[in-house]
Amino acid sequence: MRIGLAFGDVRGQRDLAEITRQIRATRGTAWISQGPNLDALTTLAVAGNGPAEIGTAVVPFPQRHPLVLASQALTVQAATGNRLILGIGAGISRMVDSMFGLPTDRPARRLREYLEVLRPLLRGEPVDHHGETLTAVGAVSVHGADAPPVLVAALGPAMLRVAGELADGTITWMTGPRTLAGHVVPSITKAVNGRAPRIVAGFAICVTNAEGAVRTRFATDYALAGQVPEYRAMLDREGVNGPADVLLAGDEDAITKQLDQLRDTGVTDLILAPIGTPAEQARTVEFLRLVR
Repeated sequence: MRIGLAFGDVRGQRDLAEITRQIRATRGTAWISQGPNLDALTTLAVAGNGPAEIGTAVVPFPQRHPLVLASQALTVQAATGNRLILGIGAGISRMVDSMFGLPTDRPARRLREYLEVLRPLLRGEPVDHHGETLTAVGAVSVHGADAPPVLVAALGPAMLRVAGELADGTITWMTGPRTLAGHVVPSITKAVNGRAPRIVAGFAICVTNAEGAVRTRFATDYALAGQVPEYRAMLDREGVNGPADVLLAGDEDAITKQLDQLRDTGVTDLILAPIGTPAEQARTVEFLRLVR
């Protein structure tokens, strides 16, 4: 099980120079989330050479036409020596609707069409697609850029099926070990028809001696996340009250046991976002440096 670090809005980071410095210093996979502030793909291109792998977790695709996203992703590949893992997702439906005025119905249908267009474009192949939800005509060519692997943020059965059939794996966020082992891993494994999917699970993490206080603070800070329907469905499936119940928190021994439990679910990768005080975050990063 590979362990990578998360950067960007998921950790409240907005200083481009500091984020790129930290990404360059990362030994494992460096993942960056796409939020309303820094652009994830541009940040990875600016970071340049550093860790063996860099990835987006994730870029919402409704507001980026596949011709645009293919151009961006292949540019990052050319800039970084083909080290990108392209993670995409449908986005939080309330934000896609209210902020961009874009439709959010039939997410699995939209994802299927998007991948049917995006994957050929990433390979440098022309497309001439006139579908139910998407029109795309053209091609993208970037010298020295290979097609990156594509992972999809998928939680529900229909989305996991599409991810298994048309992508290289899935990325989850705040999805607990019971749900990973009993739902996500078997669902996408069944859909890939013999291929080995990359299954990447994301969590906030804090190595601390004040676990109770950290969980209480996290419950307050991430209360809205627990009301997002996409995340709420996974929290309910896990049988927990809110995000604080799937936070990885405790001292080094406790975190080691929690990581072992996640390894047993069948996930191939973890994306861990250190939270807490500056001292707690430094302690967490140092612990993860030793266990990777």
